[in-house]
Amino acid sequence: MTVDERKQRILEAIVALYAMDGEPVGSGLLSRYFDMAVSSATLRNEMAALTRLGLLEQPHTSAGRVPSAKGYRYYLDNLLGQSADQSLPQTERRQINAAMAGLDFEPQHLVQGAARLLARHTGFTVAATTPASEDVCIAHYEVVQVGQYSASVLAVTNNGDVYTRVARVERGLTRAGAAQVANLLNHIMTFVSPADLTPRRLSEAAAELGGEYQVLMPAVLAAASLLQEAAQPKAYLEGVENLLRWPELQGSLADLLHTFNDGREASRLITPPGGRVSVLLGEDMEHPMPGLCIMAKRYLAGGGRTGTIALIGPNRMPFPQLMPRLEYFARKLGQGMSGKSIQEDN
Repeated sequence: MTVDERKQRILEAIVALYAMDGEPVGSGLLSRYFDMAVSSATLRNEMAALTRLGLLEQPHTSAGRVPSAKGYRYYLDNLLGQSADQSLPQTERRQINAAMAGLDFEPQHLVQGAARLLARHTGFTVAATTPASEDVCIAHYEVVQVGQYSASVLAVTNNGDVYTRVARVERGLTRAGAAQVANLLNHIMTFVSPADLTPRRLSEAAAELGGEYQVLMPAVLAAASLLQEAAQPKAYLEGVENLLRWPELQGSLADLLHTFNDGREASRLITPPGGRVSVLLGEDMEHPMPGLCIMAKRYLAGGGRTGTIALIGPNRMPFPQLMPRLEYFARKLGQGMSGKSIQEDN
């Protein structure tokens, strides 16, 4: 049995109606949707055919139909492009621009802030990652004593990100000691990739510390940890409370939150395979999360680097309304990460 044009229109209508209130769609409601142009009897026959094809499901014997995971995948692959409006009203674009322009433009804060704004703007949960870069390295280190036995190691990457870590020093760190460590780090460990940070290089650093090894080496190890940390993508999850609105997601919520405890795994989950908006259904995931849907878009951060921003919700997300908003936020985030003006609408 093929999915002809009428069946496609009916499936598209059921997806739209089910997204509105989460209630199974019956033939009477569907007939009104089509302004009575198709009889209820014809619609019931077509809905039964779509059910046999596996594109619709009937939750209860007397209830209407809801899209199945297979039905959503067919809709996304074959029908969404025909109905999605890729433009936003100018007033909405201006509101987004103004809100984005007010964010902290330090890269990690900008990504987290953009995710929080999109969650508020749409009412859905949003995940976003910092840009991935294979050639990340530390361009400059600073070491500052912050307590009697604590030293703060600050690292600035070649991409402009800033990382800090506190090291415990046994006998306290003098100003001269802090300067000594900073000079050593900037001499030996700047513009070094994580793969090149070998035990031999750390041994060279230890040798240069000489008699101050016991006191100063913790700060060197903290700097090494910062380099490894900088190479890992950071993932932020905002609007988590919105997941509680969807009863169908309760079985997948724990797995989702567990995944986002690991930045690399979270980045792998939400990063789309290409540059266009990608929609991943929970049923298609390597570790299935039934009912979950991730709509993701890459953003360009300059220098060939890319990150991801994604909307997370149930399969019945209103895709045509959300897709252009996700596209626009990804463009604005990319502009901000590249140092361009957020107000530009190019």
